[in-house]
Amino acid sequence: MAIRELRYLGDAVLRQKTDPVELFDDELGTLLDDLAETMYANMGVGLAAPQVGDSRRVTVVDVSEARDETEVLELINPVLVSRSGLIDSEEGCLSIPGVVESIERSAEVEIEYQDRNGDRHTVQGVDLLSRILQHELDHLEGILFIDHLGTLRRDMAVREFKIAMAENDLPVGPG
Repeated sequence: MAIRELRYLGDAVLRQKTDPVELFDDELGTLLDDLAETMYANMGVGLAAPQVGDSRRVTVVDVSEARDETEVLELINPVLVSRSGLIDSEEGCLSIPGVVESIERSAEVEIEYQDRNGDRHTVQGVDLLSRILQHELDHLEGILFIDHLGTLRRDMAVREFKIAMAENDLPVGPG
């Protein structure tokens, strides 16, 4: 396993729709392991493949208290099946450090996905898990959480991001 370099707002890979996974092999397993390790190393609760520069339809999520990889949820080729209700709470993103905004999302979702062996599963997400699943599925469609904001709030968020990146001496793309 390895910690991969995060991609940040302005990197074109974050705006591209991902490609479905067709080959369930050791390389896919390595990607899943690396995504989990990178997510934990950066104190995240979810991480999608585009956030490390990979254009495959893959994401990992862990909302457990232990956060020790025993409960990491690996979703390959996830599809939103249903949604209901609304919740509004703060959200952030490892690819847009320094920015936290209140975003409205569905309170409950059902997602169909495949595991690392290609077997099909369904997961029900409520509240926090629902929010994270929707956030990660957005990444797989080239959508960032700031895209759910109005123009003024989005512009302010991009400015906050650029300040945070400069303070941490990290490269800033065009936004």
